[in-house]
Amino acid sequence: MRNAWIIMRREVMAYFVSPIAYVVTALFLALHGYMFSLILFFSQEATLRYLFGTMTTVLLFIAPVLAMRLLAEEYRSGTIELLLTAPLRDWELVLGKWMASVVLWATMLLFTLVYPYFLYLYGPPDWGPVITGYVGIFLFGAALLALGTLASALTENQIVAAILGVVFTVGLWVLRGAGDLVSGPLQSLITYIALADHTLDFTRGVMDTRDALYFLSVITVALFLATRAVEVRRMR
Repeated sequence: MRNAWIIMRREVMAYFVSPIAYVVTALFLALHGYMFSLILFFSQEATLRYLFGTMTTVLLFIAPVLAMRLLAEEYRSGTIELLLTAPLRDWELVLGKWMASVVLWATMLLFTLVYPYFLYLYGPPDWGPVITGYVGIFLFGAALLALGTLASALTENQIVAAILGVVFTVGLWVLRGAGDLVSGPLQSLITYIALADHTLDFTRGVMDTRDALYFLSVITVALFLATRAVEVRRMR
């Protein structure tokens, strides 16, 4: 596990010497600052529920961009060979890379805490849905970054990794519509696998362990498959 922390620190430093972290963060904050003002103006409600809904949609596309370089860049530059010959387990490499992207995501989310502060100034919000909403959106972003890490582990081209990551995230999101075409246990299974409904209870102030378990399961499966992809490259 110590190696994973070393990889994470290395990758976090790489993020913050690269313009991509600053550009994506600036765009994310500018967009949501604008959306926050619009939502507050038109809804006249001291709530972040609608803003969290906007975040989930935007993250479907931003998370793969944040994760696209994690392993694809190592493949392209050839530094993956050095990592694979180091006393480093494949799962530690993958976990460390993913944790670095989560640190960046948490940093981006930290800047949005100004929104509940404004709500507090203009009309005390219900803090329960605000807190659980942040927990839910954090887990949602972490799960999407795990899918992005998987996409990055499958190719050495960052653009391809970003596109593949969007396919994974959007595909799991729109899977909810497929559940409406069937019935019975299959419908329940498809609805559970789909991303779409798993943040709703969080934004309503409900901490449902099934939703938290879902996000943790997506993270685990995605990182497991990413580790297998790295292992395949090691055997070549």
